[in-house]
Amino acid sequence: MISSLISRVSATLLLLGGLALLFAPDALLPALVPGFPATGAWLGQLLGAAWLGLAGLNWLSRSALLGGIYGRPVVYTNLVTHVTGALALLRACLAPGAPPLLWCLAAPSLALAAVYAALMLRGPFDPLQAP
Repeated sequence: MISSLISRVSATLLLLGGLALLFAPDALLPALVPGFPATGAWLGQLLGAAWLGLAGLNWLSRSALLGGIYGRPVVYTNLVTHVTGALALLRACLAPGAPPLLWCLAAPSLALAAVYAALMLRGPFDPLQAP
């Protein structure tokens, strides 16, 4: 089932990012954001905790049918998370002097935003029907 694959991929990426931000925000955030203060590591940990919670939601809904009216709360939550994350990362990537590592973070977020938007608008990847 394709919904299971999407949920697993999203859960895995959010789990990895959440664990990294939870346990190493003081090393990651200054590398991604030049001039980031060391006292702001709590912000990374807060984001990591939110990502871990969403990863758990995705993992627990991996066997559910997602798309259209099915699993709408899960799809909507992921859509909002990945679209806002992708837009913020794109803005940061296009800024002068942005580290190239940001593109590695933006690409999966953009892809998942597109997939969850398709799930929300189209349904659980059923075949397109002619009008």
